[in-house]
Amino acid sequence: MPPGLRRATPRVPYNAPGMTASHPQARWWQQGAWLKRHWPYRAPATLLYMAVFFLGYFWLLRHPQFPLTRMPLTRMDRWIAFQPWSLVLYASLWAYIALVPALLRARRELLAYAWSVTWASLTGFGIFFFWPTAVPRPDIDWARYPSVAFLKSVDASGNACPSLHVAFSVLTCLWLDHWLKQVRAPAWPRIANLAWFLAIVYSTLATKQHVALDVVTGAALGALVTVPFLYRLRAGNMLACAAEYP
Repeated sequence: MPPGLRRATPRVPYNAPGMTASHPQARWWQQGAWLKRHWPYRAPATLLYMAVFFLGYFWLLRHPQFPLTRMPLTRMDRWIAFQPWSLVLYASLWAYIALVPALLRARRELLAYAWSVTWASLTGFGIFFFWPTAVPRPDIDWARYPSVAFLKSVDASGNACPSLHVAFSVLTCLWLDHWLKQVRAPAWPRIANLAWFLAIVYSTLATKQHVALDVVTGAALGALVTVPFLYRLRAGNMLACAAEYP
Protein backbone atom coordinates (compact mmCIF):
# COMPACT_ATOMS: atom_id res chain seq x y z
CA MET A 1 0.00 0.00 0.00
CA PRO A 2 1.50 3.42 -0.92
CA PRO A 3 2.67 5.53 2.06
CA GLY A 4 0.10 7.97 3.41
CA LEU A 5 -2.85 5.91 2.21
CA ARG A 6 -5.05 3.95 4.54
CA ARG A 7 -7.18 0.95 3.75
CA ALA A 8 -10.77 2.00 3.19
CA THR A 9 -13.09 0.84 5.94
CA PRO A 10 -16.17 -0.91 4.56
CA ARG A 11 -19.49 0.61 5.51
CA VAL A 12 -21.32 -1.65 7.95
CA PRO A 13 -25.05 -2.22 7.45
CA TYR A 14 -27.79 -1.46 9.92
CA ASN A 15 -27.89 -4.82 11.64
CA ALA A 16 -24.59 -6.45 10.80
CA PRO A 17 -22.71 -8.47 13.45
CA GLY A 18 -21.20 -6.16 16.03
CA MET A 19 -23.76 -3.46 15.31
CA THR A 20 -27.23 -2.82 16.66
CA ALA A 21 -30.21 -0.91 15.40
CA SER A 22 -30.31 0.99 18.65
CA HIS A 23 -26.71 2.19 18.62
CA PRO A 24 -23.59 0.98 16.79
CA GLN A 25 -21.50 -1.31 18.98
CA ALA A 26 -23.36 -0.25 22.13
CA ARG A 27 -23.87 -3.10 24.56
CA TRP A 28 -26.84 -3.31 26.89
CA TRP A 29 -24.91 -2.01 29.89
CA GLN A 30 -23.66 1.05 27.95
CA GLN A 31 -27.07 2.70 27.58
CA GLY A 32 -27.02 4.80 30.76
CA ALA A 33 -25.31 7.88 29.33
CA TRP A 34 -27.66 7.95 26.34
CA LEU A 35 -30.70 7.60 28.60
CA LYS A 36 -29.51 10.42 30.84
CA ARG A 37 -29.08 12.69 27.83
CA HIS A 38 -32.39 11.92 26.08
CA TRP A 39 -34.75 11.15 28.98
CA PRO A 40 -35.65 14.84 29.59
CA TYR A 41 -37.63 14.95 26.33
CA ARG A 42 -38.58 11.28 25.99
CA ALA A 43 -40.31 11.25 29.40
CA PRO A 44 -42.67 14.21 28.75
CA ALA A 45 -43.62 12.77 25.36
CA THR A 46 -44.44 9.41 26.98
CA LEU A 47 -46.48 11.09 29.73
CA LEU A 48 -48.38 13.17 27.17
CA TYR A 49 -49.26 10.06 25.18
CA MET A 50 -50.46 8.33 28.38
CA ALA A 51 -52.57 11.36 29.29
CA VAL A 52 -54.32 11.30 25.89
CA PHE A 53 -54.86 7.55 26.25
CA PHE A 54 -56.45 7.92 29.69
CA LEU A 55 -58.79 10.65 28.46
CA GLY A 56 -60.22 8.25 25.90
CA TYR A 57 -60.16 5.27 28.24
CA PHE A 58 -62.03 6.92 31.10
CA TRP A 59 -64.56 8.59 28.80
CA LEU A 60 -65.50 5.18 27.43
CA LEU A 61 -65.53 3.74 30.95
CA ARG A 62 -67.95 6.42 32.24
CA HIS A 63 -70.13 6.68 29.13
CA PRO A 64 -71.01 3.24 27.73
CA GLN A 65 -72.97 3.62 24.51
CA PHE A 66 -74.51 0.14 24.42
CA PRO A 67 -75.81 -2.38 26.99
CA LEU A 68 -73.09 -3.72 29.31
CA THR A 69 -72.07 -7.38 29.04
CA ARG A 70 -70.77 -9.19 32.12
CA MET A 71 -67.86 -11.46 31.30
CA PRO A 72 -68.29 -15.11 32.39
CA LEU A 73 -66.00 -16.72 34.93
CA THR A 74 -63.89 -19.75 34.06
CA ARG A 75 -62.16 -22.39 36.13
CA MET A 76 -58.95 -20.35 36.10
CA ASP A 77 -60.74 -17.39 37.65
CA ARG A 78 -61.82 -19.63 40.52
CA TRP A 79 -58.33 -21.08 40.93
CA ILE A 80 -56.61 -17.72 41.27
CA ALA A 81 -57.62 -16.16 44.57
CA PHE A 82 -57.72 -12.46 45.32
CA GLN A 83 -54.27 -11.24 46.43
CA PRO A 84 -54.18 -7.60 47.61
CA TRP A 85 -50.36 -7.44 47.37
CA SER A 86 -50.62 -8.02 43.61
CA LEU A 87 -51.76 -4.40 43.25
CA VAL A 88 -48.06 -3.44 43.20
CA LEU A 89 -47.50 -5.71 40.21
CA TYR A 90 -50.61 -4.35 38.53
CA ALA A 91 -49.48 -0.74 38.91
CA SER A 92 -45.95 -1.55 37.74
CA LEU A 93 -47.25 -1.79 34.16
CA TRP A 94 -46.80 1.96 33.72
CA ALA A 95 -43.13 1.79 34.65
CA TYR A 96 -42.74 -1.27 32.41
CA ILE A 97 -44.33 0.48 29.43
CA ALA A 98 -42.04 3.49 29.79
CA LEU A 99 -38.91 1.38 29.23
CA VAL A 100 -39.36 0.81 25.50
CA PRO A 101 -39.74 4.43 24.30
CA ALA A 102 -36.84 5.34 26.58
CA LEU A 103 -34.50 2.69 25.16
CA LEU A 104 -35.25 2.65 21.43
CA ARG A 105 -32.83 4.89 19.51
CA ALA A 106 -33.52 4.35 15.82
CA ARG A 107 -36.28 6.66 14.56
CA ARG A 108 -37.87 3.93 12.42
CA GLU A 109 -38.10 1.64 15.45
CA LEU A 110 -39.60 4.37 17.62
CA LEU A 111 -42.23 5.13 14.97
CA ALA A 112 -43.07 1.44 14.57
CA TYR A 113 -43.44 1.13 18.34
CA ALA A 114 -45.69 4.21 18.48
CA TRP A 115 -47.89 2.75 15.74
CA SER A 116 -48.20 -0.59 17.53
CA VAL A 117 -49.26 1.17 20.77
CA THR A 118 -51.71 3.36 18.84
CA TRP A 119 -53.28 0.39 17.04
CA ALA A 120 -53.66 -1.46 20.36
CA SER A 121 -55.37 1.58 21.91
CA LEU A 122 -57.68 2.31 18.97
CA THR A 123 -58.68 -1.34 18.57
CA GLY A 124 -59.42 -1.63 22.27
CA PHE A 125 -61.38 1.63 22.28
CA GLY A 126 -63.41 0.51 19.27
CA ILE A 127 -64.37 -2.73 21.02
CA PHE A 128 -65.21 -0.90 24.26
CA PHE A 129 -67.43 1.54 22.35
CA PHE A 130 -69.49 -1.02 20.46
CA TRP A 131 -69.31 -3.87 23.01
CA PRO A 132 -68.86 -2.53 26.56
CA THR A 133 -67.99 -5.28 29.01
CA ALA A 134 -67.42 -5.59 32.74
CA VAL A 135 -66.17 -8.24 35.14
CA PRO A 136 -68.53 -9.85 37.66
CA ARG A 137 -68.50 -8.25 41.11
CA PRO A 138 -66.59 -10.56 43.47
CA ASP A 139 -67.86 -11.19 46.98
CA ILE A 140 -65.08 -9.16 48.64
CA ASP A 141 -65.35 -6.40 51.22
CA TRP A 142 -63.17 -3.77 49.55
CA ALA A 143 -63.22 -1.63 52.70
CA ARG A 144 -60.72 -4.09 54.18
CA TYR A 145 -58.27 -3.30 51.36
CA PRO A 146 -58.10 0.50 50.98
CA SER A 147 -55.48 0.51 48.22
CA VAL A 148 -57.43 -1.93 46.06
CA ALA A 149 -60.65 -0.09 46.89
CA PHE A 150 -59.08 3.09 45.51
CA LEU A 151 -58.20 1.26 42.29
CA LYS A 152 -61.77 0.01 42.02
CA SER A 153 -63.13 3.53 42.53
CA VAL A 154 -60.91 4.96 39.78
CA ASP A 155 -60.73 2.09 37.30
CA ALA A 156 -64.15 0.50 37.60
CA SER A 157 -64.95 -2.98 36.38
CA GLY A 158 -65.72 -1.81 32.82
CA ASN A 159 -63.53 -1.83 29.69
CA ALA A 160 -62.85 -5.44 30.55
CA CYS A 161 -62.48 -7.37 27.29
CA PRO A 162 -59.93 -7.28 25.85
CA SER A 163 -57.67 -6.39 28.75
CA LEU A 164 -55.53 -3.50 27.58
CA HIS A 165 -53.38 -4.09 30.65
CA VAL A 166 -52.44 -7.45 29.18
CA ALA A 167 -52.26 -6.16 25.61
CA PHE A 168 -49.74 -3.49 26.59
CA SER A 169 -47.81 -6.04 28.66
CA VAL A 170 -47.46 -8.37 25.66
CA LEU A 171 -46.55 -5.45 23.40
CA THR A 172 -43.89 -4.21 25.84
CA CYS A 173 -42.46 -7.68 26.45
CA LEU A 174 -42.00 -8.29 22.71
CA TRP A 175 -40.49 -4.86 22.01
CA LEU A 176 -38.18 -5.04 25.02
CA ASP A 177 -37.01 -8.51 24.00
CA HIS A 178 -36.34 -7.12 20.50
CA TRP A 179 -34.17 -4.38 22.02
CA LEU A 180 -32.35 -6.79 24.35
CA LYS A 181 -31.48 -9.02 21.40
CA GLN A 182 -30.09 -6.09 19.45
CA VAL A 183 -27.85 -4.91 22.27
CA ARG A 184 -26.71 -8.50 22.83
CA ALA A 185 -27.93 -8.72 26.40
CA PRO A 186 -27.24 -11.95 28.31
CA ALA A 187 -30.00 -14.35 29.24
CA TRP A 188 -30.90 -12.92 32.64
CA PRO A 189 -32.34 -9.53 31.48
CA ARG A 190 -34.50 -11.36 28.95
CA ILE A 191 -35.68 -13.75 31.67
CA ALA A 192 -36.39 -10.77 33.95
CA ASN A 193 -38.40 -9.16 31.15
CA LEU A 194 -40.49 -12.30 30.73
CA ALA A 195 -40.96 -12.63 34.50
CA TRP A 196 -42.15 -9.02 34.82
CA PHE A 197 -44.60 -9.56 31.97
CA LEU A 198 -46.00 -12.74 33.54
CA ALA A 199 -46.27 -11.04 36.94
CA ILE A 200 -48.36 -8.22 35.45
CA VAL A 201 -50.62 -10.70 33.65
CA TYR A 202 -51.08 -12.64 36.89
CA SER A 203 -51.93 -9.42 38.73
CA THR A 204 -54.85 -8.67 36.40
CA LEU A 205 -56.51 -11.85 37.69
CA ALA A 206 -55.29 -11.64 41.30
CA THR A 207 -56.65 -8.10 41.74
CA LYS A 208 -59.94 -9.25 40.19
CA GLN A 209 -59.74 -6.45 37.63
CA HIS A 210 -60.11 -8.96 34.81
CA VAL A 211 -61.17 -12.51 34.11
CA ALA A 212 -59.33 -15.14 32.10
CA LEU A 213 -61.18 -14.40 28.85
CA ASP A 214 -60.09 -10.76 29.09
CA VAL A 215 -56.50 -11.92 29.49
CA VAL A 216 -56.60 -14.24 26.48
CA THR A 217 -58.14 -11.64 24.17
CA GLY A 218 -55.80 -8.94 25.48
CA ALA A 219 -52.76 -11.13 24.81
CA ALA A 220 -54.00 -11.81 21.27
CA LEU A 221 -54.49 -8.10 20.65
CA GLY A 222 -51.01 -7.25 21.94
CA ALA A 223 -49.40 -9.86 19.70
CA LEU A 224 -51.44 -8.87 16.62
CA VAL A 225 -50.40 -5.22 16.80
CA THR A 226 -46.74 -5.96 17.58
CA VAL A 227 -45.53 -8.96 15.59
CA PRO A 228 -46.17 -7.42 12.11
CA PHE A 229 -44.15 -4.31 12.97
CA LEU A 230 -41.25 -6.33 14.39
CA TYR A 231 -41.34 -8.62 11.35
CA ARG A 232 -41.13 -5.66 8.97
CA LEU A 233 -38.22 -4.18 10.91
CA ARG A 234 -36.29 -7.45 10.82
CA ALA A 235 -37.07 -7.99 7.15
CA GLY A 236 -35.80 -4.49 6.40
CA ASN A 237 -32.61 -5.20 8.33
CA MET A 238 -32.03 -8.40 6.34
CA LEU A 239 -32.56 -6.57 3.03
CA ALA A 240 -30.09 -3.87 4.10
CA CYS A 241 -27.48 -6.51 4.91
CA ALA A 242 -28.07 -8.32 1.61
CA ALA A 243 -27.72 -5.08 -0.36
CA GLU A 244 -24.48 -4.19 1.42
CA TYR A 245 -22.94 -7.66 1.22
CA PRO A 246 -24.42 -9.40 -1.86
